[in-house]
Amino acid sequence: SDARGDIVAAARAEFAERGYDATSLRAIARRAQVDSALVHHYFAGKSALFAEIMTIPVDPSVLVSAVVALPRERVGEALVRAFFELWDSPAGRARFTILARSVLTSEEAARMVREFLAREVLGAIATAYALPGSDPLDVERRASLAAAQLFGAAVLRYVVGFPGLQQAGVEDLIADLAPTIQRYLAP
Repeated sequence: SDARGDIVAAARAEFAERGYDATSLRAIARRAQVDSALVHHYFAGKSALFAEIMTIPVDPSVLVSAVVALPRERVGEALVRAFFELWDSPAGRARFTILARSVLTSEEAARMVREFLAREVLGAIATAYALPGSDPLDVERRASLAAAQLFGAAVLRYVVGFPGLQQAGVEDLIADLAPTIQRYLAP
């Protein structure tokens, strides 16, 4: 049997039924009828498995680790650069379009992406750079605002095709969006 394929299929079903937060690697292994060590053999963790089923071509934990290792003042630039370099190839544009349409038409997909971004990506970055004594709800709101900026700009660039965003180079997008993302995530 194709154990890796079985794991991916089981993960897709678990994430769809339970959402990102409530899904565990053990539950995925049970559903795939494999040992949980085999899941870890193929995937670095839950976020990597989620990235696989949502066709995100990068392990989010690697991206987050790279961003949070940077000095505070470079967070906005680094995140905007990584985000648009991730999606800006023809294959990346196609993947993003599929992801966006899934999120916009399926509550299950929206819930999974929302939980994933809140915990594994933007939430993790916002938490890492939160000022001492920050209200957790404020940190969550700031992560949500960063997600809105990035996702909104990408939908308009790749799905809707707004000329000003579609024709802009990645460096232009970084110059325009990085200060706002910086203010949200690492004030």
